[in-house]
Amino acid sequence: MLAFLGRRLGSLVLTLFVSSVLIFGSMYLVPGDPATFLAGSTKTTPAQLDVLRAEYHLDDPLLQRYTEWLGGVLHGDFGLSLQYKESVQDLIASRLPTTLTLVVYAGLLILVGGFVLGLVAALNRGLVDKIILLAISAAVATPVFVVGVLLLAVFSVGLGWFPATGAGDGFADRLWHLTLPAIALALSLIGAVARISRSSFVENLHRDHVMVARGRGVPENQVVRRHIVRNSLGPIATIAGLVVAGLIVATTIVETAFGLNGVGSLLQASVAKRDFPVVQAISLLVVGAFLVCNTIVDMLYPIIDPRVASWRKAS
Repeated sequence: MLAFLGRRLGSLVLTLFVSSVLIFGSMYLVPGDPATFLAGSTKTTPAQLDVLRAEYHLDDPLLQRYTEWLGGVLHGDFGLSLQYKESVQDLIASRLPTTLTLVVYAGLLILVGGFVLGLVAALNRGLVDKIILLAISAAVATPVFVVGVLLLAVFSVGLGWFPATGAGDGFADRLWHLTLPAIALALSLIGAVARISRSSFVENLHRDHVMVARGRGVPENQVVRRHIVRNSLGPIATIAGLVVAGLIVATTIVETAFGLNGVGSLLQASVAKRDFPVVQAISLLVVGAFLVCNTIVDMLYPIIDPRVASWRKAS
């Protein structure tokens, strides 16, 4: 187990390092001169642009800029935003509570909704299964921004049950404000998790050990809990880890549609304004969150399915 943890942590660090090289390098492949953006709408001479490049170290060799940037990142310093003239870490920290609350809220809806729908569909083959499959297909096929507009039109403008914009103050008010954005963010992903869950449950429904348990008169609820659900959790945990890790990127559309001042809307604005330090920092944090989520899922496998622990020990 320790060897496995060592390999996973080593792989995580190596992947983060490679990602940091790609993220930093790709920013400089984007057309356009950051110095021109820094100058804004005012007319500037070539000499003034040279001064701006020197002030922000834009003329330094690429390797030097990367090592200085990476050194700062390792000390929690992501540099200065070109657009806001503030430290990037302070800028992200001020937006993070809204995005984290939205991600956790949507993540819970996705995991609980997808799991329950998949289980109900697998255990009720026939009309119920077909209705759920149809609803799942519709949810997966509907773009997030369409769901957001529909929710706003019906529940904010039409019925007035939820606010149309803003993140709210305090825990309860924030949950109320983020309910529609969380549903918009979660709906299509609930369908994806429900599909995987249903397939995994159906696959285990007719396994030999399940038939033997039923033949021995084990109550159906125990058969479902001990033999079907437990053996189906591996694929569900994998898709759940991928989905939750990708939610931060998906918040870009939802935060913009609902006027939320979060990390997703900050990323969108920073890409449009070529604010390289902010885009680099958020991209690296997203990759880090994705890798950490997948590492946690890998570590949970032996707990979910003891056969995985035996296999890893044997290998």
